[in-house]
Amino acid sequence: MNFKGVIMFVMLLMIFGCGKKSTRYEAHKFKNEKDGEMLLYRLLKPTDYNKYVKYPLVIFLHGAGERGQDNMKQLMHGAKIFEKDVNLEKYPCFVIAPQCPKGQRWVEVDWDLDKHIMPENSSEPVRLLMKLIYSFEKQYNINKDKIYITGLSMGGFGTWDLIARYPDMFAAAAPVCGGGDVETADIIKDIPIWAFHGSIDKTVNPQRTRDMIKAIKNAGGNPKFTEYDSVAHNSWDNAYSDPKLLEWMFEKEK
Repeated sequence: MNFKGVIMFVMLLMIFGCGKKSTRYEAHKFKNEKDGEMLLYRLLKPTDYNKYVKYPLVIFLHGAGERGQDNMKQLMHGAKIFEKDVNLEKYPCFVIAPQCPKGQRWVEVDWDLDKHIMPENSSEPVRLLMKLIYSFEKQYNINKDKIYITGLSMGGFGTWDLIARYPDMFAAAAPVCGGGDVETADIIKDIPIWAFHGSIDKTVNPQRTRDMIKAIKNAGGNPKFTEYDSVAHNSWDNAYSDPKLLEWMFEKEK
């Protein structure tokens, strides 16, 4: 290869990269041997894991655009906050970031609706996720009083859905630009919740979050809500860059 060829090769590496982007999240597959089902997920571990120490567990649910089978896109938005050096040191924890397959959802509802009724059964990806969580608790030393969940857009819907289905599991929840079933307010009113939405979101109506917050307050709960003025659907950029979010989350305990 001549000099010009070498330069061209280096430029191509710089443009396209020589592989997947570096991340501290390990790639894993959860297999349900009984039914032959599989859920791809990424796992972030505490920097110096000590099997004698109980660690918090965070479930991170990505949005619709990150669905697939590459087991990487789910880290595109939001999840990186947990692997920052300062947060790894300050908030040692496990983070499970599953990837929803194409054509499926964390909760099988229409995101365009003004409201929805929570489906009787959980979606297939969530059913597998719960099996993964229960299996994970047997493998690692998890503080079951400090299990948290957060998600954006489709993952925001999933967050609202999961805390309503498993209200005794989660110590805190942070749904971003999602929506839930207002009729579940009485079930989740005692869970610490900090919800986020952009005021000019055209993809998921911010009224979906407003309605959930109002319903929970009417049920006697005390949720937090941050609505970003003049912010569209990408309110996750604001939410996950706020250092107060992790501070708020990790101080919560059942």
